[in-house]
Amino acid sequence: QVQLVESGGGLVQPGGSLRLSCAASGSISSSYAMAWYRQAPGKQRDLVARITSGGSTNYSDSVKGRFSISRDNAKNTVYLQMNSLEPEDTAVYYCHARLAFRNYWGQGTQVTVSS
Repeated sequence: QVQLVESGGGLVQPGGSLRLSCAASGSISSSYAMAWYRQAPGKQRDLVARITSGGSTNYSDSVKGRFSISRDNAKNTVYLQMNSLEPEDTAVYYCHARLAFRNYWGQGTQVTVSS
């Protein structure tokens, strides 16, 4: 079993920055692909960014150039650096871990971008 705990969300003004963290524990290893998803009220949960076990990354078009995903395998932690935040980035952000058929989700952290 794997546990994922997100932190770092909050209220930020447009143009500001936040860094989200996802601490993994349990039967986690560096072999897992890690990702961040987000879900705004009344909308589906969408992929924001993903990082493979080898460090390859991909991003949704809406965040490309503004967000950066990284991982620290020694700490079993994945990060999402979010810059130039926009009101449209307001959502609950979820951490996700996947290895073959195993999928795990965190409980989510709220990010609100508003003046």
